[in-house]
Amino acid sequence: MSPINPDHVNRIAEFLAHEQIPPNHPPAKTDCIVICVSAVLQPAETVFRHLEYNPHLTNTLVFCGGIGHSTPHLYEAVASHPHYAHLAPEIHGKPEAAVLYTIFTKCFQASHIQKAGCTVLLEDKSTNCGQNAMETRALLERNGIPEPSSMIIVQDPTMARRTVASFNKAYAPSPPELLSWPTIVPRVKLQGEQLVYDVPGFLTEELWSMPRFLGLLMGEIPRLRDDEEGYGPRGKDFIGHVDIPDEVERAFRTLDGAAGVGLAKR
Repeated sequence: MSPINPDHVNRIAEFLAHEQIPPNHPPAKTDCIVICVSAVLQPAETVFRHLEYNPHLTNTLVFCGGIGHSTPHLYEAVASHPHYAHLAPEIHGKPEAAVLYTIFTKCFQASHIQKAGCTVLLEDKSTNCGQNAMETRALLERNGIPEPSSMIIVQDPTMARRTVASFNKAYAPSPPELLSWPTIVPRVKLQGEQLVYDVPGFLTEELWSMPRFLGLLMGEIPRLRDDEEGYGPRGKDFIGHVDIPDEVERAFRTLDGAAGVGLAKR
């Protein structure tokens, strides 16, 4: 088996993050921001800080996530976080959306943001990105919120592209303008013979363990493929068609034979 080439990892990570909004430069206004809750808390924190500065950034803010097999990773992230660890007893056992809402209300200027006219909703039933999309649409409808013409999707960067494809399918045939805002595009480099993160301003503890990160990347490409085994229309039909560039497929095939790369559960 060959060693891991960081360039291959970075090419896949960049593709999956699907960054459509430059770092720290959100649009001036959008109808709805959907935060799909992740054990990597930085994307949500970035949105909260932007809303504190500009509470009119969006009309509606949705926290999206129920209880699934990745939820324990979220509890661990909160328990080990220097600013949120005191919330660990309060959030344990709650759906992911409620965990994030607790952080939002206890550690950020939530009342200021809501008083400015931002409606905050919790979607706490979904356990995958397809359900994230369908349940979010149903939640907005139940609350009498007009169908958005623009929507920002904030998702774990290892699955942002698939999530946007899920929202496109959920709102077909006339989806809103959907923009992916992962807030971080993870990169790696070699330090000696060890693969480490190359993300300035982040502590390693704030991110995935390296084996989990590599496993998430490797598990995502087969899901995105539009073939019999994938999630596209010719497979399980969970998402719309996604074009995977040849260089991403080549990077995937090379990493698939590398040492220390296994699949991680979502």
